[in-house]
Amino acid sequence: MTTRLYYGDSYQTSFDAAVIAVEDGRAYLDRTAFYPASGGQPADTGFLGTARVTDVIDEGGRIAHAIEGGLSPGPVQGAVDWTRRFDHMQQHTGQHLLSAVLAEDHGIPTISFHLGSAASTIDVEAASLDPGLVATVERRVNERVFENHAVTVSYHECAAGLRLRKPPDREGTIRVVSIGDLDHSACGGTHVRSTAEIGPILLRRLDKIRGSARIEFLCGLRAVSQARADYQLLTSAARAFSSANDQVPALAASMTGRLNEAGKVQKRLATELAQLRGAELARSTAPNSRGWLVHSRRLTSDGIGDDVRTEAQAFAAAGRALFVAASAGGAILAAASSDGPCRAGDALKSVVAAHGGRGGGSPVLAQGSVPPHAVDEAIRALLAATS
Repeated sequence: MTTRLYYGDSYQTSFDAAVIAVEDGRAYLDRTAFYPASGGQPADTGFLGTARVTDVIDEGGRIAHAIEGGLSPGPVQGAVDWTRRFDHMQQHTGQHLLSAVLAEDHGIPTISFHLGSAASTIDVEAASLDPGLVATVERRVNERVFENHAVTVSYHECAAGLRLRKPPDREGTIRVVSIGDLDHSACGGTHVRSTAEIGPILLRRLDKIRGSARIEFLCGLRAVSQARADYQLLTSAARAFSSANDQVPALAASMTGRLNEAGKVQKRLATELAQLRGAELARSTAPNSRGWLVHSRRLTSDGIGDDVRTEAQAFAAAGRALFVAASAGGAILAAASSDGPCRAGDALKSVVAAHGGRGGGSPVLAQGSVPPHAVDEAIRALLAATS
């Protein structure tokens, strides 16, 4: 059995212990202050002597320390990475406070918690969350932070009468983390001593996850760093618009609208240009011996774009005409005039089927695909209908 020092004092980062065994890169001690990954909170890192601790695993009765470097049985001094530990304490206690406010003020229970390296998330029982409600919750949790409620740990043999926010998922002695009288939760994680030590809490992204809602949040220095990064991004955008920061949303919306309109104009002009190209191509193409206007084209692209499709239809509209295009990737397009004996859909379907491809369409426009090596043969077969 490993004595878990972090249960009694989350602020203890150095300790003396005895190495009981080292097996397959894992060290086992008689006592440890290293927290193992559990309950959504990542493991501590640090050192055992000169060996770096890269992970900590709870194996039930004992704690395994994944190490890099040599370590032998006997006395050792452990040192937990305090910066990482305190950051995790802020995020985890902040999650308790956030979940308590959601449950108490809005009747929204927390399903799960994940403490990430950059941001943390909770999943809650709600199909969606209104941004206005999230802003209200954010303000409320920060008010609770500033009220400086004590965070305490107690142990109980029974959950009855403890007013736990969520029933414990394990039997035996219950470790309860309390935030004043605001929240009581069964938890084995590391926590700060008061809500003031959580620091500011910033709620950010909202996502829908399998019928529930996910809230991304940051506490303490993470929140400060992210707020600074967000402000710098906003300032950069304002500089690009030559505007004040608070004018950026309106200018961005206006610019988006103008770009959408420009895109529509560009698409219309591209269509008109393709139509003109097709009509001009028909006028400059000499009829074959049967009086057909025939044009074939090999494309270097893998697919066939709207511009080629529009040009082909304009060419075919000249009458007694057939336009065939094929891409390097094996896409085939056929456009035929409505007054000729060649029906594009039937002809193309027959040709691509002969090469194991698929396709079809109307009598005047059809598209399909063949293996790239069969493109030339497919083009010849389609043109044969006009010979």
